[in-house]
Amino acid sequence: MVDKEQEWAEYEETIEKFIQVIAKNMNLYGITSSVGRLYGALYFSDQPMTLDNMRDALEMSKTSMSTGVRTLSEMKMVEPAFRKGVRKDLYKSEEDWYKSFTSLFGNRWRHHTETNIEEADEAIAELQSIADSTDDEELKGKIQRDIDRLHYAQNYYRWLMKFIRVVESGEIFKYVPKD
Repeated sequence: MVDKEQEWAEYEETIEKFIQVIAKNMNLYGITSSVGRLYGALYFSDQPMTLDNMRDALEMSKTSMSTGVRTLSEMKMVEPAFRKGVRKDLYKSEEDWYKSFTSLFGNRWRHHTETNIEEADEAIAELQSIADSTDDEELKGKIQRDIDRLHYAQNYYRWLMKFIRVVESGEIFKYVPKD
């Protein structure tokens, strides 16, 4: 028969392995693995945690925990919690992974897509300025082809913004239902 201590050790090892999986998955969205591990620790915690609890659980600095909590809070993956008699700030994870994904996906993709649209606008303006000041017909032709490519890219980014809105609003679940 296996003793209780060994059973608990096996349990903790199994949970730790899955927390590593969470961290790897979040890394796909530009979230550091340490922040992913923090989310995993909060997700599997039965109680809200203080920064000190997080530091002890993950063996990382309190500053790192504070930065991680702020990052996760901005993505709506962690929220403040309250427990009577506890004066320190407490945090718990958002347990609705669908909500977390839509928030994380939307925030990350929206920022990059908006930046890409702005960069394309700037490139078009700069290319148009060069075209307006040159007498080189070959260069003018090349610039026009590239401006057309940039307009195509902008159309794609505008479509992508529509897709992001569908994800952020939760409308995506009409087309791809939650399990």
